[in-house]
Amino acid sequence: MVGSAIWRELERQGFKNLAGRAHKELDLLDASTVSRFYAEEKPEYVFVAAAKVGGILANHEQPAEFLFENLQIQNNIIHGAWKAGVKKLLFLGSSCIYPKLAPQPLKEEYLLTGPLEPTNEWYAVAKIAGIKMCQAYRRQYKCDFISAMPTNLYGPNDNYDLKTSHVLPAFIRKFHEAKTSGAGSVTCWGSGKPLREFLYADDLASACVFLMQHYSDEQFINVGYGSDISIRDLAERAGRIVDYEGGIEWDATKPDGTPRKLMDSSRMFALGWKPRIDLEAGIRLAYDDFLKRFNR
Repeated sequence: MVGSAIWRELERQGFKNLAGRAHKELDLLDASTVSRFYAEEKPEYVFVAAAKVGGILANHEQPAEFLFENLQIQNNIIHGAWKAGVKKLLFLGSSCIYPKLAPQPLKEEYLLTGPLEPTNEWYAVAKIAGIKMCQAYRRQYKCDFISAMPTNLYGPNDNYDLKTSHVLPAFIRKFHEAKTSGAGSVTCWGSGKPLREFLYADDLASACVFLMQHYSDEQFINVGYGSDISIRDLAERAGRIVDYEGGIEWDATKPDGTPRKLMDSSRMFALGWKPRIDLEAGIRLAYDDFLKRFNR
């Protein structure tokens, strides 16, 4: 989702000499394959958008994969970029790097000030390692490697698998399938009380290109929308946009995750970047994408 959005943004801005590979074309877990890619393509600027991602269920069932594979991907890309003499690299982390009970909104300096949220700590630990790796290569080898922490993302080419997806694409699929089957209600996980912030993937892409052009600092930088919404309200909004008229039930036996995750994106906004797509419009665009890809 993020990689394709960055590609679209680069094309929109007129960049021509783009080099990238889909997951099936390049195994980022294989260091020799990554090294060969660097040797053949000789990229000057690298966006690290690749990761093994998923929601609460996927993180719970695959902690080893989430930790190992993300560490491996990051190590191969970042170390390979240094060896290949890449001019600049942007590493994308995640808002889950912050402590579970950190003050809100989340400021960059809150990193490593408290325990992580247990439902996604394996992914968070890997992403923290990626941030620190960029900082280490910057200090030791003077590499212009930077990191950005996006909030929860959604948009074209999202993952709609109910076992591995994040909350918003899961809602879109659940409500669509309930509408088409005539189901009287949809059951959602948790209490619906947690608050989450959502950023459309194409907005993140514009932020990434902006940072590549205008930011060079060891401190990572938050990239968010600027406001949040309760999961309950999000479900109701997604149901309305999908045109589902049934009820919504909440399974409180399932985990909620972190109570709130709102990014403090003031440093990013002060640089001159702002998101363009609001949540209502973004969900409609995401639903259109879902229909094109899955509603055969």
